[in-house]
Amino acid sequence: MKQFYGTGIAIVTPFKEDFSIDHEALASIVDYNIKNGVDYIVICGTTGESVTTTREEKKQLVATINEANNNRVPMVYGIGGNNTQAVIEEIKTTDLSLMEGLLSVSPYYSKPQQEGIYQHFKAVGKASPIPVILYNVPGRTSSNMLPETTLRLAKDVDNIVAVKEAGNNVAQYLKLLQHKPEDFLILSGDDDLALGVILAGGAGVISVIGQGLPKEFTSMVNLGLEGKATEAYKYHFDLMDLTSLIFKENNPAGIKGVLSQLGYCRDTVRLPLVPATDSLKVEIRTALKKLNYIN
Repeated sequence: MKQFYGTGIAIVTPFKEDFSIDHEALASIVDYNIKNGVDYIVICGTTGESVTTTREEKKQLVATINEANNNRVPMVYGIGGNNTQAVIEEIKTTDLSLMEGLLSVSPYYSKPQQEGIYQHFKAVGKASPIPVILYNVPGRTSSNMLPETTLRLAKDVDNIVAVKEAGNNVAQYLKLLQHKPEDFLILSGDDDLALGVILAGGAGVISVIGQGLPKEFTSMVNLGLEGKATEAYKYHFDLMDLTSLIFKENNPAGIKGVLSQLGYCRDTVRLPLVPATDSLKVEIRTALKKLNYIN
């Protein structure tokens, strides 16, 4: 599963002023990231506002990203939900031929027991024609997939190859790293913890901030994978303020605020999300100036 090592980005879906997809901006963001070292692209995740894009729009997003990518880096597609049968049906009716992997979020809202989460993902793994990356994000799902459940799935389901862990829980990361099968990948879903996870044995990160400052972020990740902690932490400390800011209000409003000030897309998001406030935009601009990204 070397295609999932390093820096993956949970790519945004840029919108025009009328809320239609800005495909030109999307292609530009893809090219910017690949040229600056990103290892793979995750499409239609939370940051891509997947819950407010239609099935037809998602097909268009894949087409645009695939064309801009031009076979340079692997692509991963997001399909998840709290209706197991509906998730399976979407997997079966979605063309995944261009994808190296499927990212699937732990069931949200329903608050299933650990056995329910296990059985859900066991069914997803069986249905998917491509490798599955589990996605644990308790802050959004209202339930935590415990390490025991993740490790059970890693051992029992051959098609489940990695987990994007985003519980912002260091102890949980370390337990996963301590007990995981050798070929199972632990990917950070927390930008602020990514370097520490990598240095402890993680395979990389699926990042939000990485797509805004890909050169610096991928340099940090690569140095971490090489075990060069001192050099890597120089980048980490430089990026700390901006990383914190983009999650201050909501995601992806923060990262779209960054990309907007860098000239790659508008900061438009679809309801019920709203753009970053003026005060946050000022903070983001100050942080970007400090990093010499803008004047």
